[in-house]
Amino acid sequence: MKYNWEKLGLIFDPKGRAEWMKTHCQLPIADHIKGDIYRIYFATRNEIQVSQIGYVEIDIKNPKEIIKISEKPILRNGDLGYFDEHGVFPSSIVNFKGRKYLYYVGWVRGFESPMFYANIGLAISDDNGETFKKIKNTPIMSRSKYDPCLVTSPDVFIDSLDGIWKMSYVSGIKWFREDGLLKSKYHIKTATSLDGIKWIRNGNVAIDFKNEDETNIARPSVIQDGTNYKMWFSFVEKGQKYKIGYASSKDFFNWVREDKFSGIDLSKKGFDDQMTCYPNVFGHKNSLFMLYNGNNFGMKGFGIAKIKN
Repeated sequence: MKYNWEKLGLIFDPKGRAEWMKTHCQLPIADHIKGDIYRIYFATRNEIQVSQIGYVEIDIKNPKEIIKISEKPILRNGDLGYFDEHGVFPSSIVNFKGRKYLYYVGWVRGFESPMFYANIGLAISDDNGETFKKIKNTPIMSRSKYDPCLVTSPDVFIDSLDGIWKMSYVSGIKWFREDGLLKSKYHIKTATSLDGIKWIRNGNVAIDFKNEDETNIARPSVIQDGTNYKMWFSFVEKGQKYKIGYASSKDFFNWVREDKFSGIDLSKKGFDDQMTCYPNVFGHKNSLFMLYNGNNFGMKGFGIAKIKN
């Protein structure tokens, strides 16, 4: 099935709004508040490129109408030497038994640019998202024999069929040099959990490289449609910039990749005329919506698209 997304435009540009919100709205994720109101969490950068998490609230019927902007970060980067010292990025949110589980990415710079190290953390809110507290100052998921370089960008949901917590995440498998430049290589794997905190992984690859020119497959977003699963994700090939791909599965673990069905591409002009990346797909009143970033990894903010009926 080929999807047909209608782009509704740039929703929020963070440029110069606060000391901690100078640029970028990366990895936007939607959290339903009430009625047609959604809170959109994102990572934004200060003048020294340290990322913290803020939000805006929108009416999904008129998403360009910004109802509220966070006055301060709801989650800050970690202390000196911690796994999230140089930034935190929201990646997935699960509402469970009156609590909000915010899965986030913590990162630190590598010795040689652009190398970086990323791990997955968890923060929980007991006041409906007004404040979040990290459950610990270490990751809930870090590098392993299956993910030797990094783990990042988790998408988490509780499966309606078996009650198991399921995660698709980005697994870094190597860094390499090409034409004198340092480059990364990562793809998407899966993990499961009984409580959303302790995760089991076995190296199962969900979305793999389709050819030798493909280097990075990033930021999965999964929706469950009855007994089927659908995923949108970012991918980049040699000499190109991020685009959004698509895959489907009948069991969550084995996926059929069909990028031609993703239904969204570059615009002819605007904030996403060079790059589309970091999708977050969610349903609202029998409609599907997608948050996504554009050029320069969301430097000018995030946009939204809706499935055409």
